[in-house]
Amino acid sequence: MKIKKTIKKYCPFCKKHTEQKVSQAKKKGRNAAHPMSRGSTPRVKQRGLRRGAGNLGRYSKPPKPKMTGKKLSKKTDFRYTCKECSKTTSQKSGYRAKKIELV
Repeated sequence: MKIKKTIKKYCPFCKKHTEQKVSQAKKKGRNAAHPMSRGSTPRVKQRGLRRGAGNLGRYSKPPKPKMTGKKLSKKTDFRYTCKECSKTTSQKSGYRAKKIELV
C-alpha cells in the first residue's frame, strides 16, 4: 500500500487544515517489557505449581497450537507532524495492510 509522505489534514492544535508529514511509529517488542511475567514457566515452577501428580488446574491440558487465530497482517500506526506548529498527532484507528510504502 502506497501513502504520500505529506498530506493536507486537520491539525487540532492549529485548528485548521495544514500540510502534515506522515511517518510510521516504531514497533515495540511484545514481551520485551515483562520477560519474567507471572505466567512464565520457571516462575510458575518456583511457586510450586505445574509439578507432581494429580489435577494441575490450568496446567493439566496441553497448550493450544501457536498459530490459532493468527492474523497475517499488522495494523498501520501513522504519526502526522504538522509543518506549522510541528506537533504530532497519531492515527485514530489503523487498518490492516501487509506492506506500507511512503512515497
